[in-house]
Amino acid sequence: MQQTTFQLNSENYHSNEANQHYMSVSQFKSAMECEAKTLAEVKGEFTRPPSTALMVGSYLHAAFESDEVFADFKEQNHQSIYNNRGNKYKDYEKADDMIETIKNDEFCMFALQGEKEVIYTGELFGVEWKIKIDNINHDRGFFSDLKSTQELRKRYWSEKYNTWVSFVQAFDYVLQMWVYREIIFQNTGRYYDPYIVAVTKETPPDKAVLHFDTTRFDFEKEYVQTMLPSIIEAKLGYKTPHRCDKCEYCRATKKLEGTFEIEYLLD
Repeated sequence: MQQTTFQLNSENYHSNEANQHYMSVSQFKSAMECEAKTLAEVKGEFTRPPSTALMVGSYLHAAFESDEVFADFKEQNHQSIYNNRGNKYKDYEKADDMIETIKNDEFCMFALQGEKEVIYTGELFGVEWKIKIDNINHDRGFFSDLKSTQELRKRYWSEKYNTWVSFVQAFDYVLQMWVYREIIFQNTGRYYDPYIVAVTKETPPDKAVLHFDTTRFDFEKEYVQTMLPSIIEAKLGYKTPHRCDKCEYCRATKKLEGTFEIEYLLD
């Protein structure tokens, strides 16, 4: 894609215009699920239905960005967080438990020390990317991302890896850390160490600080390099985007032209 003069900042980072100019980890992951839905979102033709899980995730992240940001988030989303009696919904009560679990652990808080919500741009395989880092510590040369999960040791079957994997691989957090690490290097001239601060939704919550064997990144680099051209061709209008025929966008826009053999139902 051609170089752009688009001025990226915290206000427009998630805008359709920014997503048209830049690739991002979330856009790449979404396109791997369904190119048609992703490009409809980028063009502003489709808006993903509100998700409690995404809202709770934003609530969790806001708590560690700053007290002011957290207070503003709660005020702006008051109706989603509190019921008519002024009590928090159970999902947010659980999130409060997770927040306290992290805040009461000195090592977790050490891993979250640094500058918050830092934006960088860079180039990977001829395509401009944007990243927004939860936490980056320039003095110590690391960056970290807060993730919530059901259980630390829950196993997921992955078609991408063709084996059972942890939540870190299942939700493409290894891929995210590789992209972030490369873009940070392009901006600083230094390879920073990535960490995930993980907290579970169990009662009481479990926690861990996870590091990465950097040899894992070799596969992610090859994977992005292999899959990216199809996404960019669709984004530039050179081909019809692939439809998954399963997501909310595909269900809403599906036009039947014939019958399917019943094996189709197992795809």
